Amino acid sequence: MKEAFLNRMRTYLQDEYEDWLACLQQPRFRGLRVNTARCDTETFLRLADWLCEPSPICPQSFYVTREHLGLHPLHAAGAFYLQEPSASSAVEVLDVQPHDWVLDLCAAPGGKSTQIAAKLEHTGFLLSNEIEAKRAQTLLSNMERLGFSEYAVSCAAPAQVCGEMAGCFDRVLVDAPCSGEGMFRKHEQAVEDWSEHVYAFSVDLRLDCAARQREILACAHEALREGGILVYSTCTYAMEENEETVKAFLERFDDMELIDCGVSFGRPGLPLDDFDSSKVRRIFPMDRGEGHFIAKLRRKGDAPRRARKEEKDKQPDPCVQAFLQDQLSDPRMHLLVQGDTVLGRRQPFVRLGKIRVLRQGIRLGDVVKKRFEPHHHFYMAAVHQPLLRHVRELDLAQSEQFLKGHPLPDPARGFICLRYQGFPLGFGKGDGNWIKNRYPKGLRQMGR
Repeated sequence: MKEAFLNRMRTYLQDEYEDWLACLQQPRFRGLRVNTARCDTETFLRLADWLCEPSPICPQSFYVTREHLGLHPLHAAGAFYLQEPSASSAVEVLDVQPHDWVLDLCAAPGGKSTQIAAKLEHTGFLLSNEIEAKRAQTLLSNMERLGFSEYAVSCAAPAQVCGEMAGCFDRVLVDAPCSGEGMFRKHEQAVEDWSEHVYAFSVDLRLDCAARQREILACAHEALREGGILVYSTCTYAMEENEETVKAFLERFDDMELIDCGVSFGRPGLPLDDFDSSKVRRIFPMDRGEGHFIAKLRRKGDAPRRARKEEKDKQPDPCVQAFLQDQLSDPRMHLLVQGDTVLGRRQPFVRLGKIRVLRQGIRLGDVVKKRFEPHHHFYMAAVHQPLLRHVRELDLAQSEQFLKGHPLPDPARGFICLRYQGFPLGFGKGDGNWIKNRYPKGLRQMGR
């Protein structure tokens, strides 16, 4: 590491500098967060065949030592999200409540969006935005795998999203792009890369990041209703991107106030002039997490969120209704038709204007030559699980074969949901002898 960076950390941490330096030599923390849209924490712990140590940061988060959990059927089924426990801190501070309208403005790869969606309990509305197209697709895939339905994923600039949705949100999360200094243990190559390039540890980089963060926060302010809550977070140590950025935001917007994070984990922020650092939280490796910063702000006043127009339901091709009647014991839902694609939600679809939306609600499937071809998301949706008429339970060996794309011997006919331990893996189509595999090719695990 560059000496300039280490000197800065010595100034920040003072007597704890050596402890921090020693922590960097230790293995990074690994963790997962139980997806409560699938099951409660107690049920998950009974099923997990590996040690889970509770985290003090989030009741659903646990430290784990086992590697390659991303290959486990419970991961494919969306029962958990691989997430180092301190990464759950910002959403815990956000304190999402059922029926809230929430904006996750910098959402990829989806750890915080999936945490928010679980807290909404299939109510309210979540708009998860990511400006980079490839990362937005990863975000969508994770939302789909974990089974959510009352959300939309967008791929747009923060200014466009917030301008279109001004005053629409009860809570806004800005997990801002940053210099990433707190992720050295997670991304070991980053240490080497940053050591090789003088620019990486320069003040210029930190100021460039801070400038972008301030622009994003200004956009977030526009999207937030009066009385709404804004949480700002980073995974860096730099004060320019943390305390100084929040202080500058408060000076720019006098209708915003810094409030206490209301949590016991972590520690207060670093001292800065007249800024009340006691109200923000920092997490260092000594706190059993990686490097994180969280600030909670409130927009003064009290006004309801700005109402959005609803999209009118559209009657799809009769083959869609026939499919839903066959597959679900209660097929009632709001439907939206986009070309050949049919989407569904429990609540009315939200009109999102000119924002580029990758998906809103559940992608039920597509009409192809007067027949309906269901989509993976239909069978992964948590709200559909108690309603599905055609289900097969798979053992561990069968589940592993299915996730590799293999067909399964079975006398079933028609489309059928395949589950492991009661959790959906996807679907297949039976011909009376075999269930032909419909698991998405891009998700299939390698090997035979």
